Amino acid sequence: MVVPVFNEEANLPALLPRLLPVLEQLRRPYEVVLVDDGSRDRTLTLLKTAAAEQPGVVRVVELVRNAGQHMAIMAAFTEVDGEYVITLDADLQNPPEEIPKLVHKMDEGYDVIATVRAQRRDSLFRRAASRLVNRTTALLTGMKLNDYGCMLRGYHRDVVDVMTASDEISTFIPALAQQYARRPIEIEVAHAERAAGESKYSLYKLVRLNFDLMTGFSLVPLQLFTLLGLATAIFGFLFGVYLLIRRLLQGPEVEGVFTLFALSFVVMGVVMAGIGIVGEYVGRIYQQVRGRPRFLIRTVHGSQAAGAARAASLDSDAFPVSTDPFGQEVHR
Repeated sequence: MVVPVFNEEANLPALLPRLLPVLEQLRRPYEVVLVDDGSRDRTLTLLKTAAAEQPGVVRVVELVRNAGQHMAIMAAFTEVDGEYVITLDADLQNPPEEIPKLVHKMDEGYDVIATVRAQRRDSLFRRAASRLVNRTTALLTGMKLNDYGCMLRGYHRDVVDVMTASDEISTFIPALAQQYARRPIEIEVAHAERAAGESKYSLYKLVRLNFDLMTGFSLVPLQLFTLLGLATAIFGFLFGVYLLIRRLLQGPEVEGVFTLFALSFVVMGVVMAGIGIVGEYVGRIYQQVRGRPRFLIRTVHGSQAAGAARAASLDSDAFPVSTDPFGQEVHR
């Protein structure tokens, strides 16, 4: 189990009491890796207590600073050991009781288990924004997923290893896994209202997420802008021919000045939007070529025997380890 956690002190007391009994009922070896993504409240203290009270079962990966939900999950992927890896948010909006559904599907041979939140309990704004992101992403990337925002998902070890070996500085895990999956499936899971705390995704972050999805997994935005620019140029040329003929037939006139202004603003808007899209791609390239670590692991609390054994068996070139300015190991 992988659980990214950021400022969730209000939900943590209920998380493990619900999660651990579900994992016990599966009657399989398991471990829970909780990632503190630079929390500023008492989250890390509560996580350390849980690791101390459940040695060998609960491990806590402490990041140096906030890296974002998906990079926090990537950090946990470098530490987990197991054939099946399931991710779950700490806010309990996806009930842990749904985990056996994913495990059973993985037993059937599926390597990526995507999920769709049935009867979502979010606000109207969140549902509308999520629907817009889902449809836009599906249109631009060609990936047939109905719910990109649900993080209760299952991944086979092979898919996890390929994702962690991928050196993208910014990525979106559900879409990345879908690209590497050989036999994916999408199932419905229950959804609940957030019991405490606030959502970490503001409107701005949702917009940023959509841009990451568009520019990280598709060239369609650039292609659409090219077609739009071509159409605008053709329209401008034809309109210029029309104005020239009109001037020859009717002579000089003042009418149409505001129309020209309006068209100028349209063209400028198209150009500025295009520059913004190109800038997104250039920005991603800039971040990638700098080669900075995607996340910094300060330390791991709890038993590390399983993780150490797993790390020893992996190709060191696939998971380069360097040293951050604080003198700690950095997994990339």
